[in-house]
Amino acid sequence: MLSDNSYLIMKEELLSKFRHSPNCWYLRDWTIHSWIRQCLKYDARDKALHTVKNQVQYGIFPDNFTFNLLMDTYIKEDDLTNALAVVIEVMWQEAFDEQCIQLLSLYVLQKYLHSKPELKLEDERNLGAALLLVGLKQNNTVGFSSQLLGLALLGKVELAKGIRAVYTRMPLIWTPGYLSRALNVMENTVEATNGKMLCKEAVDAMATILEIAACGTSESMVTDESQETKQDAAFDDNDDDDNEKSKLADYLNKFKKLYSELESFGKIEAESLLTLTDKLVQENLPSSEAGEILNYEKRLEKWEEERAVLIQREKELREKARQEREARQAAKATI
Repeated sequence: MLSDNSYLIMKEELLSKFRHSPNCWYLRDWTIHSWIRQCLKYDARDKALHTVKNQVQYGIFPDNFTFNLLMDTYIKEDDLTNALAVVIEVMWQEAFDEQCIQLLSLYVLQKYLHSKPELKLEDERNLGAALLLVGLKQNNTVGFSSQLLGLALLGKVELAKGIRAVYTRMPLIWTPGYLSRALNVMENTVEATNGKMLCKEAVDAMATILEIAACGTSESMVTDESQETKQDAAFDDNDDDDNEKSKLADYLNKFKKLYSELESFGKIEAESLLTLTDKLVQENLPSSEAGEILNYEKRLEKWEEERAVLIQREKELREKARQEREARQAAKATI
């Protein structure tokens, strides 16, 4: 058992050494969970987040419940930057499986965007991917609006740096046309009959991106070249970029048509996306948390059963090794 904060330093090193040892296949789920819990217990959230962000080095791939523990800690402290870092790791791990982590992630994303941060293209790509993937899990106004906003941000990156800048090292499709997919979300909302709407701020963000791009105002689409990484520079030569830019006029016309239809059908939601997300969280989080705690208790029982099996297997292997050693010693004694 971990006893104090200083001991975490040694444990972090052991995790790294075990990850790269020939005996390591993967860390057990309970080891990962215990590591994160101990980091939180001894007020070492920075170490927990560091190992999560460097998963390949430490082998720390948390489950949804463990991600939620870490994310919730940052939310309670109103540390949106690190809470968002956890959401981005969930996105890269493609772990938006449970309702609870979806709600917390949506809340963090909208709260962070509401703070009006200065975003680089890489930030917009990560935010866009997270909004899209978690939005796909929610069949409601918040989900559809998150999809639209996420696709719009990804479309902005695609126009500025090419399609490779969007999908490289990301859990995203590699075919061009993210702005076209955003328009498809608007079209699906027009045709929807279950009361789904789109938030005005998400639609306005889409309009701004299209209008600026169509007018050729490249200064607002591209960050200062000196701040871009060498990897970003390699994305500029994609063959599909010009083809996508040539469709901007058509995209803008289709957007205006769909926007008019959304207005005529009363499917533009005036309330902010943050307000709607906050309502969604308040309505659904208590029940989803109760279900997650129940699943966690069942998982603890399963972990204990697996642990007992491993202990028994280790005893059997030790006994077998002892018998083989004694047999070798007896054979030598008879020679």
